[in-house]
Amino acid sequence: MKNTSKILVPFDFSETSKKALQYAIDYVGRDENLKILLAYISNDDNYDVLEEAFGSIKSKFGKNLKHEMQWVSFSGTLSNALLYIQKEEQVKLIIMGTSGDQGDEESNTSHLVLKADCPVFVIPDTYKDFQLKNIALVLGGEEIEDNKTLATLLEVVRRVKAKVHVITIKNNDREYGYSEADEKNESKIQYYLENFYSEHTFIENPDIVAGILDYSASKDIDAIAILPRNHSTKNKPSKGQLTEVLVLQSDVPVLAID
Repeated sequence: MKNTSKILVPFDFSETSKKALQYAIDYVGRDENLKILLAYISNDDNYDVLEEAFGSIKSKFGKNLKHEMQWVSFSGTLSNALLYIQKEEQVKLIIMGTSGDQGDEESNTSHLVLKADCPVFVIPDTYKDFQLKNIALVLGGEEIEDNKTLATLLEVVRRVKAKVHVITIKNNDREYGYSEADEKNESKIQYYLENFYSEHTFIENPDIVAGILDYSASKDIDAIAILPRNHSTKNKPSKGQLTEVLVLQSDVPVLAID
């Protein structure tokens, strides 16, 4: 029997966090190998009140889960506390909500997405019903450095039987699709994503974010996957700016795999 993997959901009883929790529940389903861990981060905890509040949440949201939801309370800054919990609890995936560009929330979300040692699914509070039939994987002109990121994406698409539509935005004069890096990426995608790989589309748009979001809207994409390069060792690390903007502007969930 496989070890049970934990999915961490930052939870503060807001509608945004409830939206993320519902997404996590729909993602987990009745899978006996996955369980949900709720994380409440505050510097003024009242354990008795929290125990009752989380009891109500578990009764309302956790009826159909194979494993009972657990919760932890932790003090400190949101991003640092969640990073600590993620490492201590050996979390496999973080699913968190966002209401977009909201000052402190923007900073916490961006910091967590780029620093976490596991994939992070960011769920906008405007997102409707759970669906993962079509995922857009965003690639640039560099070779995919860590093949484990594709293996992680494969785990996601296998469990939901989604199709992966790879997109590259052409925002300069480079001949996309013909370089050695492009050819290596194509081979890796075909190998790791197997029959879940649909096609690779190259789109001309000087605005990378607009190109990604326009494609997602026109193709009824259910989630955008991105492989941030802020931890790159072979190439020059990026600052994760594209990832930051996408998680704050996208109307569909964004999965950052690093």
